Amino acid sequence: MAASQSGQLDAEEERDIKSETSSDGSRNNSSSNDGGSLSASPGGGKPSSGGAGAGGGGSTEEQRTLLAVLQFLRKNNLSESVEILRREAGLSDEEAEDQKGSGGSGGGTGGSGAKDPEGSGEAGSLLRRVSAASSAAAVAAAAPTTSRVGAGDDRPDVNVVLSAYSQQGDPALYDVYYSGLKKFIESVLDCHRAELSQVFYPLFVHMYLELVYNNHESESKAFFEKFSGDQECYYGDDLRILSGLSKKEHMRGNETLLDFRTSKFVLRISRDSYQLLKRHLQERQNNQIWNIIQEHLYIDIFDGMPRSKSQIDAMSGSLAGEAKREANKAKVFYGLLKEPEIEVPLDDEDEEAENEEGKPKKKKPKKDSMGSKSKKQDPNAPQQNRIPLPELKDSDKLDKIMNIKEATKRVRLGRDNLPSICFYSFLNAYQGLTAVDFTDDSSLIAGGYADSTVRVWSVTPKKLRRVKSAADLGLIDKESDDVLERIMDEKTASESKILHGHSGPVYGISFSPDRNYLLSCSEDGTVRLWSLQTFTCLVAYKGHNYPVWDAQFSPYGYYFISGGHDRVARLWATDHYQPLRMFAGHLADITCTRFHPNANYVATGSSDRTIRLWDVLTGNCVRILTGHKGPINALAFSPNGKFMASGATDGRVLLWDIGHGIMIGDLKGHTDAIYSLKFSRDGEILASGSMDNTVRLWDASKAFDDLETDDFTATTGHIHLPENSQELLLGTYMTKSTPVVHLHFTRRNLLLAAGAYNP
Repeated sequence: MAASQSGQLDAEEERDIKSETSSDGSRNNSSSNDGGSLSASPGGGKPSSGGAGAGGGGSTEEQRTLLAVLQFLRKNNLSESVEILRREAGLSDEEAEDQKGSGGSGGGTGGSGAKDPEGSGEAGSLLRRVSAASSAAAVAAAAPTTSRVGAGDDRPDVNVVLSAYSQQGDPALYDVYYSGLKKFIESVLDCHRAELSQVFYPLFVHMYLELVYNNHESESKAFFEKFSGDQECYYGDDLRILSGLSKKEHMRGNETLLDFRTSKFVLRISRDSYQLLKRHLQERQNNQIWNIIQEHLYIDIFDGMPRSKSQIDAMSGSLAGEAKREANKAKVFYGLLKEPEIEVPLDDEDEEAENEEGKPKKKKPKKDSMGSKSKKQDPNAPQQNRIPLPELKDSDKLDKIMNIKEATKRVRLGRDNLPSICFYSFLNAYQGLTAVDFTDDSSLIAGGYADSTVRVWSVTPKKLRRVKSAADLGLIDKESDDVLERIMDEKTASESKILHGHSGPVYGISFSPDRNYLLSCSEDGTVRLWSLQTFTCLVAYKGHNYPVWDAQFSPYGYYFISGGHDRVARLWATDHYQPLRMFAGHLADITCTRFHPNANYVATGSSDRTIRLWDVLTGNCVRILTGHKGPINALAFSPNGKFMASGATDGRVLLWDIGHGIMIGDLKGHTDAIYSLKFSRDGEILASGSMDNTVRLWDASKAFDDLETDDFTATTGHIHLPENSQELLLGTYMTKSTPVVHLHFTRRNLLLAAGAYNP
C-alpha cells in the first residue's frame, strides 16, 4: 500500500512505505474459518506471507539467499544486523564467516535495510522477506510443537517482537541524541516545528524501551524522568503504563508494549518538513534515531503546506498515530436502501379530514423518514441485494405502516423547537446498571446489570406475558381473529421480567427491530439471544475468549455485531452458531459497535482511541478515524447515513463525514466521559449523554449544512474545524445525580434518557 506520492519519493522513502502493508485496514479479513488471516504479523507490521517459509529455513536456495543478504549487510557496515540475522536464521559461525566484513552501527532485523539511498529496491525487498521468514523459522525451531506463525496463531511471538530492541548502542548517548533532536526541532521555522514535533513521542517510547530491554535500568529511569514531561498531555495514560516497565522481564506479555511494537506509528508530514529532518539526521550521523524511524515509524509524506499545530492536534492522540491516507480512500456506499412499497390504509378520521388528498400526504413523510424512491438513483447507495437481508414478515409490514403513521405526527425539531425530554431513573441500582436499551417503538426498556441479570420493563399499560405451554396451545382455535392474544398466558402478566443466564456482569444489550428478541453480552465471553415471547435464552453465542463489551442488532434484524476485550469484532446471524465475519485491526479493546443505517457497514470504537468502519460484505476496513484522546464509548449514525458522531472519555463529541473520511466538527462542553449519542429521527438534533449528569442538545443540521469539504482537505488532512461549539449547543439539561447511560428518540421525536440514580 504505497502512499499516493510514492512514485516521486526517493528509493529510501519508497522502500519504507512499501514495507508497511498490513497494520491497518488491509490486515482484516472476512472469513471466520480462516484463522490464519487473523494473525498479527511477527515482523512489526510486515506481512507474514501466509506463513510461507515458516519452517523451510534449511533449503539450499534459502541458505544462499541468507548469505547474499549477509554480504549486503556487511558491505554497508551493518555488523549488528548481521549478528541478529545470523542468530535468528540459525546459521553457524563458520557459515557466516564466509562473508568477511567490517562492523558498524545498526538497527533491529532489517531496520536499516533502507539506509543506503543508492541501494537497490530489490535488495531491500529481499532483506525484508528473508528477515520475516527467518524470524518465523526461529520461532518454529524454538517451539516445534506449536502451530506455524501466521497459520492460526493470533498473537505475535514475544521474543521475536522484543528482539528488535537488542541494540548495543552506548546508553549514555540516548540522552544526547534525543536532546540534540529536540534542540534542532525547536530551532526550525514555526511552520515546520509543529509537524516535526510529532516524532518526539514515538522516538521517546522506543528509545526508552531499548534501554530497558538492554538492562540499562538507571539510564532508562533517568531518560524517562527527563523527557516524559515533554510529551503531549493526551499520552498521559500510555506514559503511566510505560513507567511501570522498568525491567526487561516486565516487557514480556505486556499488551500495550506489543501493540506499540507490532504496529508502526503513523506520522503525516509534509515533504519539506521530512527533508529537513532527514538532512539533520544524516549530517549528524545520528544512526540511532534514524534506525528507529526506519524500523518503527511510518512517515506518510504529502506535498503541500505543512499543517498547523491545531490541525495536527485535532487528528492526533491514538495509540498508533494518525491513519494513513490510503486507509480512507475506499469508496463507501453510505446512501440508504430503497424501502419496499407498502400500501398505507387510511383511518376513518384521516379520510374525513383529508378525503382523496390524504394519500399523497401520507406517503410524503414515508419518503422523508424511511428512504424515498429517489434513493434508487442515489450513486452513494449500495445495491439493494449487496448483502442478503431477511424478507419482511406480515408483522414487519404492519409495524412499518404504524411507523409511517407515527411519522405524520412527528414533531419537526430545530433551533427554535427543541424536543421534550423524559428521563427514566433506575433506583436502588447501587452503580450496578451497566447498559440500557429501548425498543424502536419505545414500548419496552431493558437494563443490564453487574449482578449478571437482564431486566425488561413495559413502559406502556400493556403488561409483559409469556406464551402458554405447549399443552395449552393445543387447545386454542388457531383460526380465531384474536389468536395472538389467546396464546399469551395471563397468569404470567407482570410489569417486568428478569432474565437469568449470564455468569458475569452484563455490559451491552440490544432489542431486535421486531421486538421479538433481545441480545445481551457479558464479561463471561458470551452473547445471548433471548426470546421476548417466552423470556428464555434461545442461544448462547461463544466466539469471544474474553469479556464482550457491546453487541448491537442490525437495523433489519437477523445480523448482529459484537466486540470486546479480544480486539476482534464479530458479525453474527441469529441462526448461525459461528460468526460470519471477524474484523481484526484494533490495537485495544473494542468498546462500542454500531450498524450503519443501510446495514452494509459496521462501526467500531476502541480503547486504542480510533474508530474503524468495516464493510460487512468483504470484511475490509474502509475507514480509520483518529482524533479522540481517550477510549471511545459512543457512536451514532445520522439518519441519512452520511455522517457519524462519536463520544469518548475525553468529553468531546466529534462529527465525521463518512464519504470523505475526515473530521468535520468538534463539540466541546461535557466535563466527563460521554456514554450515549443519538440523532433525532429527522437528523436535525444530536443529543449527547454523559457521566457529568447532563444531556446536551446540538444543532446537527447547522453543523452539517455549513460543511465545505473538498478532495484536497481529505487528501492532506488540512482540516479547518470552526470553534463553534457554543453556537451549536442548543441546551444543557442537568439531572439531580444521575449519569446518562442511554438516549433514544421516539418515532414522534420525544427524547427518552435513562440512567441509574447515584446518591
